[in-house]
Amino acid sequence: MKKKIILVGGDPNSINSEIIFKSWKKLNNKIKRETVLLANYELMKSQAKKLKLSVKMEKFNNFQKIKDSFNIKILDIPLKFKNPFSVPHKESRNYITQSFNLAHKLALSKYVKGIINCSVDKSLIRKKKNIGITELLASKCKIKDNSQVMLLYNKKLSVVPITTHIKIKEISKKINKTLIAKKINVLSKNYKRIFKFKPKMAVLGLNPHNAEYSRKSEEKLNIIPAIKLLRKQGIKIQGPLVADTVFIENYKKFNVIIGMYHDQVITPFKTLFKFDAVNITLGLKYFRISPDHGPAKDLIKKNKANYSSLMKCFEIIYNFSK
Repeated sequence: MKKKIILVGGDPNSINSEIIFKSWKKLNNKIKRETVLLANYELMKSQAKKLKLSVKMEKFNNFQKIKDSFNIKILDIPLKFKNPFSVPHKESRNYITQSFNLAHKLALSKYVKGIINCSVDKSLIRKKKNIGITELLASKCKIKDNSQVMLLYNKKLSVVPITTHIKIKEISKKINKTLIAKKINVLSKNYKRIFKFKPKMAVLGLNPHNAEYSRKSEEKLNIIPAIKLLRKQGIKIQGPLVADTVFIENYKKFNVIIGMYHDQVITPFKTLFKFDAVNITLGLKYFRISPDHGPAKDLIKKNKANYSSLMKCFEIIYNFSK
């Protein structure tokens, strides 16, 4: 069996089905032949009908028996839903849990190239901790040292937050020299593996004006020591740069800007590139990529969803070779 691309349908109360159907019409036949959608067959049929989109789908109950075709091949998650775009929270959570458990299991096999997952409302996977898909899959891969990396990628620029889905008041407690160096090592190694060249990287400070490198600042205690350690290890990296000006012009000198927290780098990145980006998790036991947007519940059934980010996911994962 040729290696397959696993596409996880994601949150049922979202634009996911719309962007999947629209993307499918634009994909080349080589990608169509290799892609398997993990979703509920009847749900996808109902959503296609509601959206008034004509799409050919095939249902399978066994991954090993999936036959190559240009239709959407659905590995069925056997659940029942009454309203295709108003699935209750408990049922949605069960659906998401089953989907990602199966996706993870398949991704560990020799028959899968990697995972694309469509967006998910984080409340569907959150129990006690504030986590997203990045943290969920890291947990499933038994990564206990928080070394997985969230890479928001665009050909012109990528960004990486050292901490991801945590509260602002917790950032200073979480960042340290070891974590920063570990994540940047994972980033450097995997970026080259995927994109075939060493990236030019820069690190931002945490505080306004880098707290002018005051003696007890995070820059002085953790960020600068991490940069020195990385340079000793042979990694070329600049910083700490001042976060409030780097995205005006200076970012153009680099392939990757590394920030200390989620919104420090992702907000300006999305302002610059909007939907022209993808989200890649580095450091897992397999390749994982997703569109760089949420469920967009305000656009459900309006036939206005932008599917360009999902198209880029297909392009990158198809061309990726381990």
